[in-house]
Amino acid sequence: MSTPFNPAQLSRTSYGDARGMESLKTAAAKDPKAAVREAAKQFESLFLQQLLKTMRESAQSSGMLENEGTKLGSEMLDTQWAGKLSGQPGGLSDMIARQLERQMGMAPGPIPRQDSANRSAPANPLKPQASAGVPRGSALGFVSQHQAAAEAAEQRTGIPSEFMIAQAAHETGWGKKEIRHADGSPAYNLFGIKAGANWNGPTAEVMTTEYVGGVARKVVQKFRAYSSYAESFADYANLMKSSPRYANVVKSGDNAHQFAHGLQRAGYATDPAYADKLSKVINTTLRLQRSLTA
Repeated sequence: MSTPFNPAQLSRTSYGDARGMESLKTAAAKDPKAAVREAAKQFESLFLQQLLKTMRESAQSSGMLENEGTKLGSEMLDTQWAGKLSGQPGGLSDMIARQLERQMGMAPGPIPRQDSANRSAPANPLKPQASAGVPRGSALGFVSQHQAAAEAAEQRTGIPSEFMIAQAAHETGWGKKEIRHADGSPAYNLFGIKAGANWNGPTAEVMTTEYVGGVARKVVQKFRAYSSYAESFADYANLMKSSPRYANVVKSGDNAHQFAHGLQRAGYATDPAYADKLSKVINTTLRLQRSLTA
């Protein structure tokens, strides 16, 4: 039975020595997010130590009274102060941690505001069932979770799986703004497909944003509901493949620009900036996909 990771254990070590680095590796394997936060705090502490040292040296008019003992005392005092000041909410360590998390795929980069499907706040944000080594609840986890269903849809449509995962991420805010039933249960609709007159399956009614003449308006719409995410991908693939309206989207091949703008021209969403927003999320998804296969 493994011992749970305790961030306090890291705070008592320094990453400047071999033992401290080994502690960081062990902690990262057990809890990557906590390890990143503690590493960021250590970096901030080192920065503050150097800043305090520079300020103290510039304030001293003479070094006549300086000796090895006073220098050691000053350095110890700087270390104590840096330790107390580092790790404060909204400080440098938070900025460092966010950057590290993005680089490690633990959090998505800037994601455009979602305006094309359900935008009501979820009662319980989805926690993706990510594979081993993939942070749960992250953009990387979202990509990993839907990879198999997207590849099956790719076999049917020829649309790259990464493009479809990106569209699902755009429509749902990486799974955090999914379409839900009135009782809060998921409708498993990842693509914001509305329930038209020809739809005989279950539905979910939600408040959404539609653009009429370029003006955003809140309206209640009926959306298709499924029993699983795989069913959502399958229905999306059927829509893309069978509807002449999306023929050019299917023919776009592996060109992300043509795919995104083809959807907008076909009227998939009313948001006039839909293609540009989707293109950005596709780029993020491609980076995450490469990290999974590296």
